[in-house]
Amino acid sequence: CFGRKKTAVAVALVKTGKGQIRLNGCPITTVKPDILRVKVYEPILLLGKEKFASVDIRLRVKGGGYTSQVYALRQAIAKGMVAYYQKFVDEASKKEIRDLYLAYDRSLIVADPRRCEPKKFGGRSARARFQNPTDERRRSCSGCCRCLLVSYPCMAWVWAWAYVGDGASGTLGITRAV
Repeated sequence: CFGRKKTAVAVALVKTGKGQIRLNGCPITTVKPDILRVKVYEPILLLGKEKFASVDIRLRVKGGGYTSQVYALRQAIAKGMVAYYQKFVDEASKKEIRDLYLAYDRSLIVADPRRCEPKKFGGRSARARFQNPTDERRRSCSGCCRCLLVSYPCMAWVWAWAYVGDGASGTLGITRAV
């Protein structure tokens, strides 16, 4: 079964055996970083050691970073156990295990669809845009009237001509000069 998180992909082969769990050929106790090792143990601890005593799990993981790999591993273990119980034991125990995993953390069974958004043209990242020099010179005031703040080369902000009053009468005048 597959576990995925961002670009990390983990594959779990679950078969009848002696209770060994190996990651890329090494024991699962060698997972780094140590703080995230508990996250890999979660699907095992939820079901208990007795359900894993008769099962061998071989894990492979590729891509992503440390954290993404750990989350992909835990999902692969959980989905692998659900698939094993469905195929080799019975449907009732499979449903019980699946419901237990879903109640604890939905991401143990269901993959997170979020991915990194690709960069677009016209900016340095996916959303940020490069500044336009003409937009810098025009800014409206707080929005209470139709004034425009205009920047001059001397960097003094001056209120431009604006409608004074309700705007319907059309009286024109300078509201304030700095």
